Amino acid sequence: MRTNNFKSMRIALFGLIFGMVGAMAISAQLPTANVPDGSKLTMKGIIAVRSPDSFVMRDISNTTLYIVQMTGDTEVKTHRKGVFRGGKEYPESYLLRGLRVEVDGHGNGDGHLVASRIRFEEDDLRTAQALQTTLDPVEGQVKDNAANIAANKERIAAGEENAKKMSAQIDENTAMSAEAMAQANRANNRINGLDEFEVIKTITVPFATGRYTLGPQGKKIIDEAAAWAKTQDRKGWMVEIVGYADSSGNSASNRTLSEKRASTVIGYLVGTYNMQLSRLVQPFGAGVDRPVAPNETAAGRAQNRRVEIRLLLNKGIAG
Repeated sequence: MRTNNFKSMRIALFGLIFGMVGAMAISAQLPTANVPDGSKLTMKGIIAVRSPDSFVMRDISNTTLYIVQMTGDTEVKTHRKGVFRGGKEYPESYLLRGLRVEVDGHGNGDGHLVASRIRFEEDDLRTAQALQTTLDPVEGQVKDNAANIAANKERIAAGEENAKKMSAQIDENTAMSAEAMAQANRANNRINGLDEFEVIKTITVPFATGRYTLGPQGKKIIDEAAAWAKTQDRKGWMVEIVGYADSSGNSASNRTLSEKRASTVIGYLVGTYNMQLSRLVQPFGAGVDRPVAPNETAAGRAQNRRVEIRLLLNKGIAG
């Protein structure tokens, strides 16, 4: 019989505990009453939130909250039992969350209820004490969980920040690698292009039969070409000078004559226009090779007695 009573009390207690927990959660959403300054008031309710010198009380109808202030003169007792038995006094520390109380007091300037007397039942105190014993470990665990969650959030945020920094560093390194690769490719292309030339312009200088000195017409052609070249961007320019001869005479004398004609043009360019020898590709006398016209006619032979000044663009130097 005693075992059944104990089980019944335990079931009732846990039902009351969870009911109070739910009520206290709802209390956070209830409006707080404003007690007029100096007005007297008696209220019954349940302590929802406890502070050292005050507590928040939810009224019995579960519609309003009251902030109750305690002073050194606040009387805390249990209700009177019979005519000859008075209530038992308790310190304020026994005013626990979940305790059903009756408060007599008056309003102050802050709209709080200043308690002059607080009453409660012994059975309600025991229930509140049981609630306190049950809730304290749970709340402690909740606080620990909240702290762990906050710490995890900080770690996650720090991890995300580090990931962003690493991503930015990776992007920067990738960009630097791409730029380094581009520079290497440009350098490689320039090196490979050192032996690649593009013909910009070919100037043909005529010579008289058997002669290697420049005539007025030849000097005029070179002067006009030099004036034009000064208007151009000459970065990477090189000069190739090749002398030619017609078929008159033997091959050996024609080759020597073509070489002298090329040297004459080089001398004029260096002496008159200060051409840098570093821009000069090895000159050559081609003799009768590569004629531009038939040597059977006088007109054709005149075209073959020439020096070709080829302006070349060195792709490696020009970049």
